[in-house]
Amino acid sequence: MKKIFYLLLLGFVFVKVQAQIINPVKWEPRIEKKSTSEYVLTFNGNIEAGWHVYSQFTPEDGPLPAEFIFHDNKSNYEFIGKATESETKREFNEIFGVDEIFFSDKVTFTQLIKQINPEKEIIQVELSYQVCMENCISETKYFEFDLKTLEAKEIQASDIANEKTTKADANTAVEKQPESNESDSSLYMIFFIAFLSGFAALLTPCVFPMIPMTVSFFTKQSKNKAKGIKNAIIYGISIVLIYVFLGTVITLIFGADALNALSTNVWFNVIFFVLLVVFALSFLGAFEIMLPNSWANKVDRQADKGGILGIVFMALALAIVSFSCTGPIIGTLLVEAASKGGIAPIVGMLGFSFALALPFMLFAMFPGWLNTLPKSGGWLNTVKVFLGFIELALAFKFLSNADLVLQLHWFEREIFLSIWIAIFGTLAFYLFGKITLPHDSPSSSISVGRLSVGLVVLVFAIYLIPGLWGAPLKLISGFPPPMTYSESPYGVGGSNRESTSAIVLPDGAHKGPHDIMAFTDYEKGLAYAKSVNKPILLDFTGFACVNCRKMEDYVWSDPRILSILNNEVVLISLYVDDKRELPIEEQYVSKETGKKIKSIGNKWSDFQITRYKANAQPYYIILDTKEKSLNQPVGYMPDITEYEQWLKYGIKQFQK
Repeated sequence: MKKIFYLLLLGFVFVKVQAQIINPVKWEPRIEKKSTSEYVLTFNGNIEAGWHVYSQFTPEDGPLPAEFIFHDNKSNYEFIGKATESETKREFNEIFGVDEIFFSDKVTFTQLIKQINPEKEIIQVELSYQVCMENCISETKYFEFDLKTLEAKEIQASDIANEKTTKADANTAVEKQPESNESDSSLYMIFFIAFLSGFAALLTPCVFPMIPMTVSFFTKQSKNKAKGIKNAIIYGISIVLIYVFLGTVITLIFGADALNALSTNVWFNVIFFVLLVVFALSFLGAFEIMLPNSWANKVDRQADKGGILGIVFMALALAIVSFSCTGPIIGTLLVEAASKGGIAPIVGMLGFSFALALPFMLFAMFPGWLNTLPKSGGWLNTVKVFLGFIELALAFKFLSNADLVLQLHWFEREIFLSIWIAIFGTLAFYLFGKITLPHDSPSSSISVGRLSVGLVVLVFAIYLIPGLWGAPLKLISGFPPPMTYSESPYGVGGSNRESTSAIVLPDGAHKGPHDIMAFTDYEKGLAYAKSVNKPILLDFTGFACVNCRKMEDYVWSDPRILSILNNEVVLISLYVDDKRELPIEEQYVSKETGKKIKSIGNKWSDFQITRYKANAQPYYIILDTKEKSLNQPVGYMPDITEYEQWLKYGIKQFQK
């Protein structure tokens, strides 16, 4: 089983490395004053080895050329000639059939400008370019130049002045466009879940008995109480640093951002289904996943040396010895965190390790509290088994994702819910003492706490049952397949709602969530919007997108939002993970990424990247019938009021 585990872990790393997003060009802007009103703007780029950036003068049928957009330049300054470039290279590209003109290692763009309006001292510039090696990445960078202080810096897209929005009447709640704080809220949620996971790891047979043993060691071996507290704090900080280091390594491997393809990759989901099943079986007592004993022996020898370094090795020894209990929890946590991208793995390990280290520090400060700890016993294995059932339930979410992406309909909503009902029903029977597992201690009775948890689990299992007949089950929104991916989309006995199927829908339209009329083809949806003169709600989504389902279940179901979606906009939902192949004559090579576009999902993903420079889902934009954006695109926005304001703002812009 160890070999299987390590092979799966290697598979995990392979899939993740393949899906990382990197940033191969580092830019350094500079500004120089040439005369009283003339300035030289310079963009110096350091390109990583093997990568190349395309010139402004790349042929029309070739890859995307570099392009500069100077904001607010109509009456404030003028260009003196076109931007000049450093030395380029030229090679014939067989895919595009033209000569590529590109830069390697370094690139420099220089633009001479003349200031017309002396009061305008800030210039904001947008640079779009394509950088390629074995694959291509389209990047957009933003820079700001101060003509007064001669300072230049890279800025965020949100810092670019939006003249149209500024002139709008932003004082009213309807017109003020809300901002999405999805990234921050996701990190907070990762930290919270990780903290709870760390607390759960504390209550396992590998960790819990270590608390009194370790605290007693520090208090007895130290010369005084203050020294013992200090050593325990160092021990706790060492635990945090060890796990945060692990999260940092994961972040470096996966890159600073995560491609959406990661969560919708079939092999990724299948590998983690198997991996979590292995973790679950380990917790249930089938076998133990352990690191080599030689590792623990070597670390123990270092810990015996004493001092701060010895304490650090004691913390490392804890991490290694407790791996059979903490490993499955950490593995599951890193799977979820790494798929979020960014610094989520670091945040996850910070939350996990903080919960793990806190008791060691607190009990060292207040040794009397040790008397309040429950004694080690069979209840610790019960916690471990409980976690095993949770791991098993989560595993089927990954299998469900793979089925959704492939649209095989082998694992529809009813099957998923039946499996969860069986898992949580069995867990309830286990907690009631009706089922025993290999490492359980014999007992003639169960505790009140175990009975209480068993009742909660049983209630949850019963709550799931109506879902087989069409109940929405908002409590687990996003986990099971959507209602539309079901043997009975309206549930058993939903014939009254099915009678609405007699309504004739426009060409290309179908009934989406909550019977909202939706298009899955952009051109057909656009044509219909023009015919009825309504704005378009463009919805970039995915079959395996959890947050997309949450938006549909929680936000779109609200009467205020549902009324808008049914009556005031034309919904076009583009699934970026639709694996159905395009006809041969419609397949092409993306000018944006250089990749072969073979499936419907590839087409819509490329459409999103090319037109909106984004690849995250959900991603919402309101367009007019000329395909012009009416408001700032937003992602996951669970606040119904904010989403309503965002919708109304775009609709009002359409009506002007």
